[in-house]
Amino acid sequence: MTDTNEPTVTQIWASGQPVVLFDGVCNLCNGTVDFLVRRDRNMRLRYAALQSDSGRRFMAFAGLDPMALASIVLIENQRALQQSAAVLRIAALLPAPWRWLRWLAVLPTALRDSVYLWIARNRYRWFGQRDTCRLPTETEKRLFLP
Repeated sequence: MTDTNEPTVTQIWASGQPVVLFDGVCNLCNGTVDFLVRRDRNMRLRYAALQSDSGRRFMAFAGLDPMALASIVLIENQRALQQSAAVLRIAALLPAPWRWLRWLAVLPTALRDSVYLWIARNRYRWFGQRDTCRLPTETEKRLFLP
């Protein structure tokens, strides 16, 4: 049963609140989410695994293939950013010094995305993967969408 006070995907989409969609079985992706949760002092970001119902709904709203698991996706203001653009925008939402990484946007997108895709292609081999998606702790539950 769903908590009636819990916002729906449709409400969050309409609100423009930033949501990080991540590969829930990827150890690198889960480590990144852990990193973000610890540093997002204002708790601006929400999270959903790409494999979850919420993740698939956000992908569909954004016009993206809900089965595509090769990229981190940031949903914000009713649009989706992927690959290096998503990473740099997420960094910009964090406090200093992490927000300073947004200056990497001066690099050509093709260069940034080629590095991103190289890491994404090798993430399971280098960092491994889980059998199931990450489950939030009790204190994190309000940050994760069902």
